[in-house]
Amino acid sequence: MMAQKKKKGSKPVKKDPDKLLEQQKHEKVVSIVMISVFVAIIVAAMVLIFVLGVPGNGSSSSGSYEPENQTVSAVSYQESAEPSQVSDFSLVDLESDKTYIADITVKDYGKITVELDQKSAPLTVQNFVTLAQSGFYDGLTFHRIMEGFMIQGGDPKGDGTGGAEHTIKGEFAQNGVNNPISHKRGVISMARNSMSMDSASSQFFIVQTDDHAATLDENYAAFGHVTSGMEFVDKIAADAQPIDDNGTIEKEKQPVIESIKITVK
Repeated sequence: MMAQKKKKGSKPVKKDPDKLLEQQKHEKVVSIVMISVFVAIIVAAMVLIFVLGVPGNGSSSSGSYEPENQTVSAVSYQESAEPSQVSDFSLVDLESDKTYIADITVKDYGKITVELDQKSAPLTVQNFVTLAQSGFYDGLTFHRIMEGFMIQGGDPKGDGTGGAEHTIKGEFAQNGVNNPISHKRGVISMARNSMSMDSASSQFFIVQTDDHAATLDENYAAFGHVTSGMEFVDKIAADAQPIDDNGTIEKEKQPVIESIKITVK
């Protein structure tokens, strides 16, 4: 048998220094772009959490409003105790073919008239009417006011942590409910905490401008709009002297809700 010839080892390929440098630059650029994209995603996520408070109600709602033991989003609140569910609370029966009107009288200001939209948010309207007719809101206040955004009230504790003894299902898109109302100027909506989409109770807010609609829509249960008295909403917002960036108003300076009267037409 003939002896096999040994194969000569292949010589290492010499790389072009210019191409090598160009490749290294390209890899560096790609790395920088990837890092920038990653940082941008993190920043965007933080901004979203900061703005939404992870959907809250006007007291935790809609900017970075999160004082300790108080609100967690732009329009939400943090309850101090777990309330019972709406199934344990008896709501008044509403006539589906009727329109319900709420007259919110604010001491030293005037009457804010709101037309409630039970077609878009039937449970929310039913809850609001029930509380109003029971006198629940009489004597409560607007405890959180942010000019250019909204005024929020309906908390029996007056500090953003209270509510009624029950909660209701959040009637908005992110919670599986089609609610077509956009949070434009004059719209009334329910505040909730950031921990549960079904945490709305008694706190509500009235939107002052259109600026925050994109943030609030699909995340809060809007249930009507102001038909008269927006000048009082504007005056309340203009007169407010918040003690922090969350719109917190000192208790002795909170505008008082003298009554909320419901009429039907």
